[in-house]
Amino acid sequence: MGDWGFLSKLLHKVQIHSTVVGKVWMTVLFVFRIMVLGAGVEKVWGDEQSNMVCDTKRPGCRNMCYDQAFPISHIRFWVMQIIFVSTPTLVYLAHVLHIIHQEKKMRENLQNNSETKTLKVPKYTNEKGKTFIRGVLFRSYMINLVVRVLLETAFIIGQYYLYGFVLYPKVECRSYPCYEKVECFMSRPKEKTLFILFMLVVSCVSLLLNIIEIVYLLCARAERRRIASPTAPATTLAMNHKTFC
Repeated sequence: MGDWGFLSKLLHKVQIHSTVVGKVWMTVLFVFRIMVLGAGVEKVWGDEQSNMVCDTKRPGCRNMCYDQAFPISHIRFWVMQIIFVSTPTLVYLAHVLHIIHQEKKMRENLQNNSETKTLKVPKYTNEKGKTFIRGVLFRSYMINLVVRVLLETAFIIGQYYLYGFVLYPKVECRSYPCYEKVECFMSRPKEKTLFILFMLVVSCVSLLLNIIEIVYLLCARAERRRIASPTAPATTLAMNHKTFC
């Protein structure tokens, strides 16, 4: 559904400024969501409304039954989920690029001025452009993860309340313009149920990875503070000088 190339390029840039767990999350997003959605799911669903068969020929009745069963199609729902879940990461990328640009100017000022005592020193990036997730970047990254967790949870709950996780072959409706009970039948319900369950599992894995990354960052930060305490040996401080956060 559409070209995912632009979003994929942006998310690929985020990998450079993410943790190991964040890189795994990106892989899950690319391979098991975007690629599967584009390669398989769209062909399985197609135009679901035209494939629905009802036991009435009354004008508008089939449209009403489809709207009752699917307030939003599964494909559009998953596309929205991918876009919403990816948005906090793209905001974090914009923040990282802003920090890199600022610290690049700092280095230029340090090189061009002999009096460096009054100038700010870069602390989030090195000369090679590598970023360190600490300070304001740590807070930005944590906000990104927390928002992703909330969005993943909201979409999983929303999918359950919209149409559940199993696609039943028969849909019954009675509302206008169907004056009596009408039965409609979906095409390939078992195959579609498998895709629904697959996308649900991928969402749960993505949610779990986000939670693991939050715990990982908090533990790493706590360890860094413990090492940086006055009681820590000098050799230990030197060994852990390159901690990412």
